[in-house]
Amino acid sequence: MKTIKNLSLVFLAFVTLWSCSDDDDATTPTTTQELNIVETAQATPSLSILVEAVVQAGLVDALSASGSRTVLAPTNDAFTAFLQANGFATLADVPNDVLQEILLNHVIDDANIMSSDLAGATGYTNTLASGPNSTNLSIFWDGTDGVTFNGASSVALADISTSNGIVHVVDAVIDLPTIATFATTNPALTNLVAALQYADTGMPTVPYIDTVSDATAGPFTVFAPTDAAFGNLLVELEVDALTDIATSTIDAALTYHIVNANVQSSMLASGPVTTLGGDLTADATLFTLTDVNDRVSNIVTTLVDIQAVNGVVHVIDNVLLPQL
Repeated sequence: MKTIKNLSLVFLAFVTLWSCSDDDDATTPTTTQELNIVETAQATPSLSILVEAVVQAGLVDALSASGSRTVLAPTNDAFTAFLQANGFATLADVPNDVLQEILLNHVIDDANIMSSDLAGATGYTNTLASGPNSTNLSIFWDGTDGVTFNGASSVALADISTSNGIVHVVDAVIDLPTIATFATTNPALTNLVAALQYADTGMPTVPYIDTVSDATAGPFTVFAPTDAAFGNLLVELEVDALTDIATSTIDAALTYHIVNANVQSSMLASGPVTTLGGDLTADATLFTLTDVNDRVSNIVTTLVDIQAVNGVVHVIDNVLLPQL
């Protein structure tokens, strides 16, 4: 709370000084020119490392340009923690191309998103950071208790208006997301995470948790069954928990949900879809997948193309299975 208070006082003091007119010239109207995103950060001592990062990454012009954008601005403490966690002694030790992608992962283009737009809900949007096949990376926001992004960064000071967008000060640098990032932060996918962890205790086809957490792996496409889908499977198999099923069976099922390529929804064509476990049949018109048992799963249209650095996630409403 002290950080929020200090930041608020800084902005209040700056706006007050900016707005003051010369007392000796009472007849001259006062005009206030709103600062752009970069100027706003420059006027805020707690964002000085962010300013250094923007300069180092060559993004000053991009973030000063007119238009609409939402910027998540990490504090100095957030950058210090990020540097320490990644083994960098100083900001200058971060390669410029890496730093640029990290910063772009904090920019949502063509949208002035207020905290009230996120309150009481969860969802995904895209940042300007680049993923496989020149796609834009996704970011998961959760407004059910404050506002957090990718489960790691919370808004400390919201809704700072600038001439070219909205700034939200955040308490952690938002690293480039992996498939694991989105699986573990979405509360509707907890059973999928449990299934991956359980399969890893046996002799899995791939080390699931390590693979989906590895930013350099893949890229993969993951069809991610919801918690409700896993619940329905347990009822169908007449068992109480995933651990009542052999790890080899869970492993075989999971392979039917992974494609060894980054397949976004626009690339989905009707016909065979080759997974690590075998072929599914896709219907690009109905947006469905059918396994060898004629089990049909709908691809949830509001949760497609959740893009990570190591692949893309599509949420589905039924668990796909190998030959029964």
